[in-house]
Amino acid sequence: MANIKSAKKRVLVNRTKAARNKAIKSGVKTAVKKVEAAVAAKDKAAASAALLAATSAIEKAATKGVYHKNTAARKVSRLAKLVNHL
Repeated sequence: MANIKSAKKRVLVNRTKAARNKAIKSGVKTAVKKVEAAVAAKDKAAASAALLAATSAIEKAATKGVYHKNTAARKVSRLAKLVNHL
């Protein structure tokens, strides 16, 4: 464990940020699973609605720096491709 005050603060701040990032990533994963479940059930309306929510969650994560913008774009593209092929 760190002994210097600034190093102790960095540990605390990093824990806080890691928890925030984990929560955001978890939300994105949940949204993606909802889209995939709707696609598996061949429910076009539910898949489209879930895609809209998932896209929003992914874009917000990219804006907050949790995902790189290209990673976010790739995730959105793959989900849109799944839904469009229904």
